[in-house]
Amino acid sequence: MHVVIVGGGRTGLHLAGLLLEGRHSVRIVERRGKDLLELQRVLPAEVVVTGDGSSPEVLERAGIREAKVLAAVAGLDESNLVVCTLARFEFRVARTIARINNPINAWLFTPQMGVDVALNQADLLAKMVTEEMSMGDMMTLFKLRRGAYSMVEEKIPPGAKAVGMYLRDLKLPANSLVCAILRGAEVVVPQGATQLLAGDEVVSLVDSAGALHLAALFARPGETPLTAA
Repeated sequence: MHVVIVGGGRTGLHLAGLLLEGRHSVRIVERRGKDLLELQRVLPAEVVVTGDGSSPEVLERAGIREAKVLAAVAGLDESNLVVCTLARFEFRVARTIARINNPINAWLFTPQMGVDVALNQADLLAKMVTEEMSMGDMMTLFKLRRGAYSMVEEKIPPGAKAVGMYLRDLKLPANSLVCAILRGAEVVVPQGATQLLAGDEVVSLVDSAGALHLAALFARPGETPLTAA
């Protein structure tokens, strides 16, 4: 798959490296001195395209017409928006992804402006911090569907409400599921009749409501997750 990245800072460089490791065809566009020199030092010469990513001619040199994905990750929101608009409406790129540097500008990054996925860094970080505060000892393994669902793991402490409960009695929300129970060296495949024990490490796929529900059940005695109320 051919991917065009506009913006050669740390984010763009790291993304290019990951895609190259995955054996994708990559071109990264950058015009600034220090970042451009770093790209040229680290990446193969054919990967780096010098120029303004908002220029159609430069995008042509980067192979935009063959690209399946364009990622605009420059430091200026206006540049990222222009690049995505060009990619979608001028070059018909199937998938456009934009980095939002200033949350105030988030309302502009819409499909109508040519943006399929807008990554609001400040908003994501703030949500992650508040989530970690609210979930107690629950550890997020990874997220799905743009953060709507999470795969989480939590160890049940002695005295938690869940100790001794059967899975069928947890009454999880409809969009949440216990996927596995790690019990010592054993992996227990969850069934409705599976009883939870202190020390069990429970791996679950949950939405926000399911995460709060499990956090309340798995909380230590006397502790309540901050957002459980």
